[in-house]
Amino acid sequence: MFRQFLSDSILEDTLRISTHGRALSGMALVATSALVLAGCASAPEETEAGSGEMLDFLPCMVSDSGGFDDKSFNQLGYEGIEAAADELGVTFNAVESTSDADYAPNIESLIAEGCDLIVTVGFNLSAATVEFAQANPDVNFAIVDDAADNDFDGMTDSDNIKPILFDTAGAAFLAGYASASYSKSGVVGTYGGMNFPTVSIFMDGAAQGVEYYNAEKGTDVTVRGWDTAAQDGTFIGSFAPGTDSRAAAQNLIDQGADVLLPVGGPIFQSAVEAIRDSGKDVAMIGVDADLTETETEAADLFLTSILKQIKVAVEEVVTEASSGSLDTTPYIGTLENGGVGIAPFHDFESMVDGGLEAELVTVKDGIISGDIVVKSYLN
Repeated sequence: MFRQFLSDSILEDTLRISTHGRALSGMALVATSALVLAGCASAPEETEAGSGEMLDFLPCMVSDSGGFDDKSFNQLGYEGIEAAADELGVTFNAVESTSDADYAPNIESLIAEGCDLIVTVGFNLSAATVEFAQANPDVNFAIVDDAADNDFDGMTDSDNIKPILFDTAGAAFLAGYASASYSKSGVVGTYGGMNFPTVSIFMDGAAQGVEYYNAEKGTDVTVRGWDTAAQDGTFIGSFAPGTDSRAAAQNLIDQGADVLLPVGGPIFQSAVEAIRDSGKDVAMIGVDADLTETETEAADLFLTSILKQIKVAVEEVVTEASSGSLDTTPYIGTLENGGVGIAPFHDFESMVDGGLEAELVTVKDGIISGDIVVKSYLN
């Protein structure tokens, strides 16, 4: 039942994005201090590629240091630009970064190649994106997971940058609620790569979901690794799997956590190792992609995943830019417009409480209506 509910819900949301996405309709927009909903723009006109001629348009992408095989947001971004290029009948260029030092040279090389649109993936590329966008006003830029507002005045720092943002707090709230329902030990653990808003939004949203579950059920499930009041928690200082990530996961397991939420690209891979070696019954919450599907060797560990429709959003931005114009008003994916959500329970479907499906529908509706308030830096 729950598999069907989530699949239908995600399908419905995805169809809504696909149907109206070419016009970027229903996308939430960022104003200086408030969110408004965008109206429908006209769909892109038929391109010359449709008549057998090559469209003169070169879309490009730069990954962050996680690379395009991170099974997470870099991979989803790559899939988005790839899908758009295939549909448009054009080639694209995607360049991987292996460290922070690669960001500026990679963007500079794509500008030299004549890219019409450069999509940068991840907030770590924000400074370089703004710098080159300001210096190259004739090139369109888009950035995933960052507002490109480095002077913090509430406005994108250059008119030729389109931020692609996701208010994942609502989806994380649902995952936190489900985690509290599933947990047998009464401890849910989380940790992140670095304490940036696009990371902590997952942790904070999940903690709010656990808190709401406790209030509704009279339980006392605790969250380790994140302090809602302090807006701080456990961070390993990088977005790479390895010793630090594994130690953070092991520490949470030692504290009794039987649900883990690692936030930060591929750092979840080390949590998988820690769980396997512990021999304990510990479930995980994935982020960005449905990790049951993208990390199949660990599919048995994922209770659910907090989803960002990065692929869909990037595909639509690239397609719009190919028409020769790009509305650079920031896009924000929400539960309401289908830009975020949670994945099915997959292997855990028979292990969750029988009433959880209906409860999550009610909670999701409450978040969308505003009856349940979920705090995030994007709202």
